[in-house]
Amino acid sequence: MRAHFDEQLDRLNEELIAMGNMIEQAIGAAVDALIRQDVEKARQTAQNDTQIDEQEKEIENLCLRLLLQQQPVARDLRNISAALKMITDMERIGDHAVDISELTIVMAEHPYIKKLDHISQMAKETMVMLIRSIEAYATKDLKKAQAVIEQDDVIDDLFLKVKTELIGLIRENAENGEQAADLLMVAKYFERIGDHATNIAEWVIFSITGQHKYAFEKA
Repeated sequence: MRAHFDEQLDRLNEELIAMGNMIEQAIGAAVDALIRQDVEKARQTAQNDTQIDEQEKEIENLCLRLLLQQQPVARDLRNISAALKMITDMERIGDHAVDISELTIVMAEHPYIKKLDHISQMAKETMVMLIRSIEAYATKDLKKAQAVIEQDDVIDDLFLKVKTELIGLIRENAENGEQAADLLMVAKYFERIGDHATNIAEWVIFSITGQHKYAFEKA
């Protein structure tokens, strides 16, 4: 009985990694569409969100079956509870990829008022955070989870840079206002993605230590 339970726990890890890959692809596609102002790709990215939603339901059902099949020990219960919390944050990351895609469509009619260097960097950093947080769960790597939490400061700093640049462009020319507001929202969505990746890492720490808020000193 326990052997079957362990097999199902391994499957849970695999499904979480698969969902992480799906979200990584969604963010990557959304960023590519944003940078190239590719309306068709943006629309396709938004439509693909249903696959992420279906994966969330599949993992949720698997977690519930694990809870019902056998009385889990404390460690198992932490792992399953953490997975249920993680998929909520992962699904919301997928939603933000849709949000970014929808703004891409809105902004596609006019050239960008600025280069998207810092926004692209935000996208890259948030994808790294997401991947590492899922890896940390699968491998029970506490240090990797802690590193994800620390990385959120990088995202916050980049957001402030984007915000400052956009405010400056509005001051230079009020006609920049509408697109600047849309680009600021894009940056805000990436900041939120970073927050969700941080949440995932915190739940990883909970699954390992039993503490949701794990106190640690930055290296």
